[in-house]
Amino acid sequence: MKVLVIGNGGREHALAWKFLQSDQIQQVVCVPGNGGTATMQGCQNLSLAVDNFVGIGEYALSNSIDLVVVGPESPLAEGITDYLQNQGLMVFGPNKSGARIEASKAWAKALMLEAGIPTAKAAVFTEAASAKAYLYNQGAPIVIKADGLAAGKGVTVAETISQAEEAIEAIFQGQFGSAGNSVVIEECLRGQEISVLALTDGLTIRPLLPAQDHKRVGEGDTGDNTGGMGAYAPAPVATPELMARVQTEVLERTITALQSRGIDYRGILYAGLMITPDGDFRVLEFNCRFGDPETQVILPLLATPLEDLMLACIGRHLGDMPPIAWKTGAAATVVAASGGYPGEYVKGKVINGFVAADATGATVFHAGTRLNEFQEIVTDGGRVLNVTGLGADFGEAITQAYAGIREIEFDQMYYRRDIGYRVLQ
Repeated sequence: MKVLVIGNGGREHALAWKFLQSDQIQQVVCVPGNGGTATMQGCQNLSLAVDNFVGIGEYALSNSIDLVVVGPESPLAEGITDYLQNQGLMVFGPNKSGARIEASKAWAKALMLEAGIPTAKAAVFTEAASAKAYLYNQGAPIVIKADGLAAGKGVTVAETISQAEEAIEAIFQGQFGSAGNSVVIEECLRGQEISVLALTDGLTIRPLLPAQDHKRVGEGDTGDNTGGMGAYAPAPVATPELMARVQTEVLERTITALQSRGIDYRGILYAGLMITPDGDFRVLEFNCRFGDPETQVILPLLATPLEDLMLACIGRHLGDMPPIAWKTGAAATVVAASGGYPGEYVKGKVINGFVAADATGATVFHAGTRLNEFQEIVTDGGRVLNVTGLGADFGEAITQAYAGIREIEFDQMYYRRDIGYRVLQ
């Protein structure tokens, strides 16, 4: 098989890496890819933008691509699956109507309420004055969210009224462009967040291993929200009993609600959950694609061939597949970020230490990297690398990830030194 992976982040490098472990996969093409996919044997980059649907379609058809896998949410929300399917291509990822579950937090919240899915109390506003009036009535702490896609940065957990006011003003003043045409204000839930990514063919839905992400930039879960500074799987807080409830109360209800709206949802459904201190849970949000960096700890533990699962989703026969098989043990990944992230940062810093990092046994997934004109790998984003460790337990996995990341060097590199602290306590 030939597979085309759309996207340029750590998630896409991990997808390409996983495909190339299969003897069914001859070649992977990444659009546009990054420095890691450019230098991985069996993989090549194609310099097209992820929203160049025509160019991607023409390439896939003329090069006999068997499977197209869409990584990021933006092209899904813009309808890339619909377009490529109309060209006769096999595409893994929901259509435009399904991708609304991530593209509009207000739409997703309405779906959850309609389906009886446990979620935080919320209200939606289209102008600042009414949003602030609601804020003053509710008080702080409170959560302010831009309605649309904001690259994982559109959420503010405001501990004070003034923080919440600033977040509301920033969104309505265009900080996130059209993503901020409306605001969702949500009650602030306390507890531990987990990510449950599930595969679905629109009829059957099967969860992957639950993962736990670290959203805050600072150690001890402090500072600004990011796209994720590290993750581990399987998350122990997601007990078998809790996962059984998530299956019936979240995943199956969501698929039923989508069906009732005439939406044929095939691909990944990602539920972000808050596990409350009493062991209950609420859905914080839905995403329509693989999580990043959760993918970098889930795929290394997956034993079933990934392409078999994806083709079963596309062909609507996931229910006929045997249970998903997993390797034993645990995985952890640590993000190496550019200094200043998630704020302003400088690109183009030369990265060293890959050979030494590989020698530790860790796997280095590239996120924000590219090859420069001297064939050096340089920084090209806020989150630069994900260094993933595997082990019989979390202690071994986390130790390996940190052994790997300590070998990596670039100017102003930053990483959290406490990824996985909950499972090491």
